[in-house]
Amino acid sequence: MRIGSRYDKPCANVCTYDGRQLSWVKELRYLGTFIVSSRSFKCLLDHAKRSFYRAANSIFGKIGRIASEDVLIELLRTKCMPILLYGFEVCNLCKRDLYSLDFAINRFFMKLFRTSDISVVVYCREMFQSDLFSAILKKRSEKFDSVSFN
Repeated sequence: MRIGSRYDKPCANVCTYDGRQLSWVKELRYLGTFIVSSRSFKCLLDHAKRSFYRAANSIFGKIGRIASEDVLIELLRTKCMPILLYGFEVCNLCKRDLYSLDFAINRFFMKLFRTSDISVVVYCREMFQSDLFSAILKKRSEKFDSVSFN
């Protein structure tokens, strides 16, 4: 896989010691984060969002109408958000990507409170002190950047 200005140009084949050829790929998984071939370093969000939705729907399907909203939101924070946040501190996400990940959180609140009104969702998020993905990621990125590697 190539990253940089020549990411889409053909490359020479690479052979292993025993004569097998390594294939060139457009994306790869490294430590649970999917990296995509492009002009600049980019992470693929689809897998993280899919895993988040799978975990959130699993929790909601098991105890969605039995447990209180407090319990469901705390489970979302502790079990589902780490899935969505994993490894994105090091990625430079554009506004479109952040909006897409924020929508995943808003969508869960829409489902939980049975509404499609975003003002109701924002109010509920404020009442339950639940931040959007972009705010959490900003805090985590600042913390990651401030760590000294001495």
